[in-house]
Amino acid sequence: MCLAGSLIMETKLKNYPLGVYTFEKIRNGNYFYVDKTDYVYEIANKYNYVFLSRPRRFGKSLLVDTLQCYFEGRKELFAGLKADALEKDWVKYPVLRFDMSSIKSMNPQEVKDAISVMLLRYENLYGKVDAEKTLGNRLEGIIGRAYAKTGQKVVLLIDEYDSALLKVMHNKPVFEELRDMLRNFYGPIKICDAMLRFGFITGITKFSQLSIFSEINNLMNISREPEWDGLCGITKEELLMQCKPDIQALADYMEISFEDAVAGLTEHYDGYHFSEGKKGVMTDVFNPFSVIKCFSTRRFGLYWYETGTPSFLFAEMRKYNTELQNIDNQTVNESDFNVSPETAVTALPMLYQSGYLTIKDYSRITNLFVLGFPNREVKNGFLQSFLPEVSNIPGGEGNAMLVRVVQALYADDIDTALTEIKAYIAAIPYYYENKTEPAFQTIMYLILTLLGQNMRVEVPFAVGRTDAILETTNTVYIIEYKVDKSVEEALKQIDDMHYADPYLADPRRKLKVGINFTTESRTIESWKTVES
Repeated sequence: MCLAGSLIMETKLKNYPLGVYTFEKIRNGNYFYVDKTDYVYEIANKYNYVFLSRPRRFGKSLLVDTLQCYFEGRKELFAGLKADALEKDWVKYPVLRFDMSSIKSMNPQEVKDAISVMLLRYENLYGKVDAEKTLGNRLEGIIGRAYAKTGQKVVLLIDEYDSALLKVMHNKPVFEELRDMLRNFYGPIKICDAMLRFGFITGITKFSQLSIFSEINNLMNISREPEWDGLCGITKEELLMQCKPDIQALADYMEISFEDAVAGLTEHYDGYHFSEGKKGVMTDVFNPFSVIKCFSTRRFGLYWYETGTPSFLFAEMRKYNTELQNIDNQTVNESDFNVSPETAVTALPMLYQSGYLTIKDYSRITNLFVLGFPNREVKNGFLQSFLPEVSNIPGGEGNAMLVRVVQALYADDIDTALTEIKAYIAAIPYYYENKTEPAFQTIMYLILTLLGQNMRVEVPFAVGRTDAILETTNTVYIIEYKVDKSVEEALKQIDDMHYADPYLADPRRKLKVGINFTTESRTIESWKTVES
């Protein structure tokens, strides 16, 4: 190991805060922490009311808890951090915090009961008036009494405000009932403006028909402001400056170089961009949960998906007949992805706002954005979750099939690989929509993409686009498939479009693969391979 690496490893690693979302515990327990307290200071002293949208597991709850500790004047927790040098007064404010993600029910009455319990906690602290019956009345009363009792304006923190709404957004009657109830609860924010020092609201999306957005005139949505790109998550600069010992420990365990460890972290967990950036330079942001989990387990895994892909996302894609092959690397206007779910006409806004797509590029000349999967973790995890949705076959069976296909391909046994794929598609229940060309293309896109990083699908060439290219140690597979046609037509297209030409100088074996799918049998009918 180089001397620099040895010096880095002399630094004792901190504990990793897996499942720890409280600032106090992180600070007192010697946990790994990327210092964001300068952001906390700036945001608390620049705005009155703030809304921040970020994907799940991106550090929003820890940010809210840090804000709570800051406004409670807990100076000792910030010792040695950036806010300690910025804040001089450390005033203690009464803080009301509501964690809406803790409500797991989709039943409006149960959601109301859960909020009522949260309100009761503050009514026990500041007093209760029997005449206050609605959630909004009770919140307004608590704010007024907290202000009167402490002599300080109140800080209101609402974490994951949209959590309950997202669960029922495709059940219109329940959604509307829940939305009206939450509108009543959030209503006092504007009414109590004179008694509020600061309000901070987090969520995934912005439901435009809630009064929380339509009635608060000075609510600042900082979700797409370049100044706050690094507010949640870990920037590339922070990773290299504050995480050197952890990166080196990962590299040592995996027996790779420090540079290769950074490259692996970048490939798997980087790539999020929340704005077009300053002066055309976007801020790269890593998923903090996944980076910390990787440091802890010492392996590159798909950690963001441990709790699964939200069902509302697949429902959104079904609602708008979203073609899976078209969601990556598409060029759009900002109005195509930065809109409320109530006014959306595609699944694109929800895919972007929930973190499955991110801004990959931006043109100041055309004012157009390119959206795509942020990194390998999100793309592979999303596709793995999506495969059972389109096949109705349990994910474990699909994963086992993929393993067998990979093993066959790397043994140069294309026939066994395609036999496995044929059997998998044939097992899809008859009532599932896999009888059309788009349905078959979606399933093949999923399977081929999930085979690994050496498989490229929808590969563009000078005169066309082939369905897939797979490169193994010994062979380059050039794959083209047809529906209700013939394998000869597929092979002819490979020849006519010269898909093999870029590999003419490649010493490896080149194998052209033509595949035909029939809507009658609803699976692969035949295939043929020809040496190029």
